Amino acid sequence: MIVRIMGEGQLEVDDSHLDELNRLDDALGESIESGDDDLFRAALTSLLNEVRRVGTALADDVLVDSDLVLPYDDAHIDEVRELLTEEGLVPSEPPVK
Repeated sequence: MIVRIMGEGQLEVDDSHLDELNRLDDALGESIESGDDDLFRAALTSLLNEVRRVGTALADDVLVDSDLVLPYDDAHIDEVRELLTEEGLVPSEPPVK
């Protein structure tokens, strides 16, 4: 799956990491619902750091559609709230290729 972090670029993330990304995404959603900015910031950082850890950066000259777009590190809680779907930011199933 190709994941774009806004303002950073794209990473290829193996579908085997989807369960952990969903767990972190659920924590992010809960932090947004709570309205606690410190909790939100920690949850967003955890999700982005995990994507960076398990992902392989694509070269800047590689042009492919992103399966998933995540907000930038300093995104405001309201900006991220607008990006949420019923599943959060991370889909529960791998994208169909």
